[in-house]
Amino acid sequence: MRKIDQDHTRFRDIVRGRIKGDLKKYVTSGEMLGKQGDKYVSIPLPQIQLPKFRYGKNQKGGVGQGEGDEGDPVQGQGEGEGQAGENEGQHTLEVDVSIDDLAKILGEELELPNIEARGKQVIKSSATRFTGISKVGPQSLRHFKRTFRQALKRQIATGSYDPENPVVVPIKEDHRYRYMKTREEPQAAAAVIYMMDVSGSMGREQKEIVRIEAFWIDTWLRSQYKNLEVAYIVHDAAAHIVDQHTFFHLRESGGTKISSAYELCLQLIEDKYPADEWNIYPFHFSDGDNWSSRDTERCVELLKGSIIPMSNQFAYGQVKSAYGSGQFKKDLDRFFSGEEKLVTTDILDRDGILPSIKAFLGKGR
Repeated sequence: MRKIDQDHTRFRDIVRGRIKGDLKKYVTSGEMLGKQGDKYVSIPLPQIQLPKFRYGKNQKGGVGQGEGDEGDPVQGQGEGEGQAGENEGQHTLEVDVSIDDLAKILGEELELPNIEARGKQVIKSSATRFTGISKVGPQSLRHFKRTFRQALKRQIATGSYDPENPVVVPIKEDHRYRYMKTREEPQAAAAVIYMMDVSGSMGREQKEIVRIEAFWIDTWLRSQYKNLEVAYIVHDAAAHIVDQHTFFHLRESGGTKISSAYELCLQLIEDKYPADEWNIYPFHFSDGDNWSSRDTERCVELLKGSIIPMSNQFAYGQVKSAYGSGQFKKDLDRFFSGEEKLVTTDILDRDGILPSIKAFLGKGR
């Protein structure tokens, strides 16, 4: 290994350790969410200052001169202007960390098991080795053994081969080349369906909590599935499929009818994500208010009869707000007592994000 590779590996280990030690801080702040790309996330880390030698004149004229005996503490004083501050200066360094590394850190910190996937969808993937032979190709991929074998067959067939003088000379038509085949391989695919109450009781802070938690849920699931699709549903008294930006920023002032979101979720599963091909993960976030007990009964009917049997797991996160009653979680816990495929959590504030993620993903479903 080259020296630069050793230094790079050591630096990555230092950064990884720093992120793991301060994972709760990074999760609750949500700072990295605005700096994410397709494969990497920029994370601000405190800059590491390495000690350096400074060359200059020694006032005493030599090394180790002056009053004092061996073992005495070193004393000295400096000169400066202005008053001393009481706080340490902050020096930060932007470091790019891959989504895969973040997923590993999250999995290690929360002790998340790998998911046992169900359902297969056929996805095109490239072979990892050359498995085919072609009559055309670049000289760098010419298959010498196949080429000379073909030349030998040709010479024997035409009677030009002399066993007493076994000289085989390939011509252009004899050349054979390696090539890579693209084949169909079954890979597990997952569909994540986020649902959120966007009525007036769900404020900006509640949406930010959902946004942060959704980022880390996506990060973990992407490490488990090569093919992951995400859909977003918002609801107040009616439900709509929206894009990601609208999902986290839309705010309405109407009432709340949760069954409208569950009906749209079920329709989406039936139309686009059949349960025999997809691993389905519905996540619903709300402050716990629903317009009537009758609609809650409708939600229970949809969950029991269709959504939960089709899903790997159904997760409900109740975000605390000043206006939410929190009743819906109580109803779900009562109706689905003992149902392992339904998980509910209370998210009182940002400190509740990590425990909620562990509860949602900790069963490896």
